[in-house]
Amino acid sequence: MERRELNDLLAFEAVARERSFTRAAALLGMSPSALSHAMRGLEDRLGVRLLSRTTRSVAPTEAGERLLQSLRPAFSGIEEGLEALREWRDNPSGTVRITTFAYAARMVLLPKLPIFLLAHPEIRVEVSIDDGLTDIVAAGFDAGIRLGEAVAKDMIAVRLGPDLRTVVVGTPEYFKRYPPPLTPNDLDRHACIGYRLATSGGLLPWEFERGGKEIKIYTSGPLVANDSDLPAAAVRAGAGLGYMMEHEVADEIASGKLIQVLADWCPAFPGFHLYHPSRRQSPPALRALIAALKSK
Repeated sequence: MERRELNDLLAFEAVARERSFTRAAALLGMSPSALSHAMRGLEDRLGVRLLSRTTRSVAPTEAGERLLQSLRPAFSGIEEGLEALREWRDNPSGTVRITTFAYAARMVLLPKLPIFLLAHPEIRVEVSIDDGLTDIVAAGFDAGIRLGEAVAKDMIAVRLGPDLRTVVVGTPEYFKRYPPPLTPNDLDRHACIGYRLATSGGLLPWEFERGGKEIKIYTSGPLVANDSDLPAAAVRAGAGLGYMMEHEVADEIASGKLIQVLADWCPAFPGFHLYHPSRRQSPPALRALIAALKSK
């Protein structure tokens, strides 16, 4: 059915319901003469008279009444569908599927997601932990949470926190045994505690930058684990150097329990971002989750 045909049927239903071209035209936002012309055009195309007109009134003919009986259930269904969309908008519901990595889940989702679920009982959140850069469109995810520098340029990115910084630290006891490294390349003479990516199985490189020069170092040492707690414990025990998030060890650096090295090689980088592919209206459930994760 052409759009013109549908518009004329909607206009016919309004005229038949209001029994007046003037009132129906006001509801439809058009002039009575334009509405009357549209009705004559509809009758000509259908080859049957739908409205009985007098100088004072208008009413559907027998053929018009039969058409109305078939149209009203369909129009009623459309109205119910639109009303359901309004309820969906005002009361978010449904499932939101998110992919992220373990550290982001701990820092971003853990503090806020349980409270969000209590506040939105109609929303179900499914979280997939993956160290790899998942294609959220191909994998059917609604959104992902990654560090800002890992988000593709064609995605809609929403910042969820401040910039972050990784630092290299060791205990005073460790540095009694080994001289502090002066450049990233000196790390090959140190015991470094490593982290292995759980998904790909690759070793996480230690990344450095200074003066526009970027260096990736694949370290070696007495411990490699795909869990962050074990490496952190080994570093704090003095077993080796650690590559850790600054905010997690800032107090220990300030108190002297840990000593930071290579500080001028460790600039800040964009922090956590939630990203999704659509530039159109996001699903209400996803919008509600984004608002909750952005809140302080």
